[in-house]
Amino acid sequence: MTGQEDQWWRHAVIYQVYLRSFCDGNGDGHGDIAGLRARLDHVESLGVDAIWVNPWYESPLNDGGYDVADYRSIHPLFGDLGEATALIEESRRRGIRVIADLVPNHTSSEHAWFQAALASPEGSVERSRYHFRPGRGVDGERPPNDWQSVFGGPAWSRVADGDWYLHLYDVTQPDLNWSNQEVREEFLSILEYWLDLGVSGFRVDVAHGKGKHPDYPDVGGVADHLDPAWASGGHPTWDRPEVHEIVREWRGVVDGYPGAILVAEAWVASWDRLARYLRPGEYHQAFDFLFLQSPWDAESMRSRIDEAVEATMSVGATPTWALSNHDVVRHLTRYALPGDVDAGEWLLGGDRGLLDLRRGRRRARAAVLLTMGLPGSVYIYQGEELGLPEVHDLPPQDLEDPVWRRSGHTRKGRDGCRVPIPWTREGSSYGFGTGRSWLPQPPEWGRLSVEAQNTEEHSMLHLYRSAIDLRRRLLGADLTFAWLQTEADALSYRHGEIVSIVNFGSRPLDLPDGEVLLMSAPLEGGRLPVDGAAWIHAPGHVSQVE
Repeated sequence: MTGQEDQWWRHAVIYQVYLRSFCDGNGDGHGDIAGLRARLDHVESLGVDAIWVNPWYESPLNDGGYDVADYRSIHPLFGDLGEATALIEESRRRGIRVIADLVPNHTSSEHAWFQAALASPEGSVERSRYHFRPGRGVDGERPPNDWQSVFGGPAWSRVADGDWYLHLYDVTQPDLNWSNQEVREEFLSILEYWLDLGVSGFRVDVAHGKGKHPDYPDVGGVADHLDPAWASGGHPTWDRPEVHEIVREWRGVVDGYPGAILVAEAWVASWDRLARYLRPGEYHQAFDFLFLQSPWDAESMRSRIDEAVEATMSVGATPTWALSNHDVVRHLTRYALPGDVDAGEWLLGGDRGLLDLRRGRRRARAAVLLTMGLPGSVYIYQGEELGLPEVHDLPPQDLEDPVWRRSGHTRKGRDGCRVPIPWTREGSSYGFGTGRSWLPQPPEWGRLSVEAQNTEEHSMLHLYRSAIDLRRRLLGADLTFAWLQTEADALSYRHGEIVSIVNFGSRPLDLPDGEVLLMSAPLEGGRLPVDGAAWIHAPGHVSQVE
């Protein structure tokens, strides 16, 4: 493998597969590896460089597989190790790498280590792998401190002998103690295990976690770890200095496998903090949640893009762009709501009259050209290439996300972005499987299916395929980027031979000079419509640079 191939990730397009909702290969209502293998033609047709597969490990699935019981085996619901290695090999033959999801902050409560901890006394070696602490109060009846779970409620639960254990997520997800050398050595071994099986790296869940303050201090009622009060990295559970020491150890393993990468899911207060994860010898990439969360507004988008480009390049990395993933409301629905509406809160019972899916679809199409033309890499969440909206009206009895339960039914959770995707116009689950899918699909999803869009020239699917193809042919590894002068309610930039323009305003705009390569919407009187975007081929064009 050449040095240039080792750097593939700097300009890659990576497709995120939420396995349980991608394709059901055995008819049990749940997506699996067999289903993914059967649909590799679709993935290949997009022109992506890699697949990131959400956790496929042995798990009770209390949190969608992010509660791992065995890091070296595949959940029978998804298949087995033989099928996983076959997927890796088949994908590689098609020029597609496979990135695994690693969950190092916590295990499942069914993991052998935690079961051994429960069966062992206070202060034992088995308990030292986790965060077990005595409680407060006369009889230790109160939690060790005031830390709260991300999913709602206290972050501590008491066991039979009176000790308390830490779980910053669900009660079934006890946090590992990363000051324990055995924990650190175990994960180095896990990295080697999967790299030897052929994966091309890892998306690391809760990369900003793992480190915990040794004194377990109260946070004093500050619920949000992104609060400016903690921006310096002083929070007792998040974005602590220890996380950087850990990843540098991991790089010692990963660098022994040419082309393998580490991608950080790090929710931190600012790009100043996030850039620290991308320093030489640490993560290759980090997700940009500040951009993902940006409202549909020219000034906000430009500010977030500037921050990402400047911060990543200052440490020798490249930006990573994403519009959606398995943890957030799908961007088509976010863009369909007024900018001052919190989409997550709206899910629970917000005014449905505020939702304008036509507007959301126009903006989602424009966002394809906005992001695909930027320097760096792009992540696509399965179904966004079909223009799938959030399923906001799932019946309460179908909700599985622990956020729904732990929040006392005050937060609806993430099930709405995890509904199985449609493959055919008709059928009980629109080609997802042979029967009902594990989460119900809306009846109108047949017309959004891969089959319905495959040959439709103006479909969302065609737009994604065209943008990825042009990106590869005209941009490649080129990182040159400059803003161009345009009207206040628009963004225009030059990257390589492409000039991209997006209209965020309230009236159509004139297009720059050059050959129109791709548009998100038809022109109106020869002008770019509201919530429209276009790519212009302009080799050698240097005028109007800001």
